[in-house]
Amino acid sequence: MTKIDLLQGTLDMLILRVLARGEMHGWGIADRLSHLSRNALKLGEGSVYPSLYRMEGKGWIKAEWAPSDNNRKAKYYSLTKAGRKQLETEQQNWDQLSTIIAEIMQKA
Repeated sequence: MTKIDLLQGTLDMLILRVLARGEMHGWGIADRLSHLSRNALKLGEGSVYPSLYRMEGKGWIKAEWAPSDNNRKAKYYSLTKAGRKQLETEQQNWDQLSTIIAEIMQKA
């Protein structure tokens, strides 16, 4: 499968969706997105961490330091109430946009 470029703004939505299932550290989030996309999305630290920091600043996620599976200290991220609301908004916007694009692609 070829690598796919994300539309601007979709990375935050995807990270929020992954975090809706529970807290994770940054590497785990990137790995989960890669797995869910069947490796079509290869996200590095240069894209995931800036997104996490931005969303933390907006109050959509919170972070806490805790030991990882291999006993190293890792920053774990989880959704806040505002983050759950933002995910709902992002999902609605995505559903509308993808429907419109599909209609145009079929009719054009």
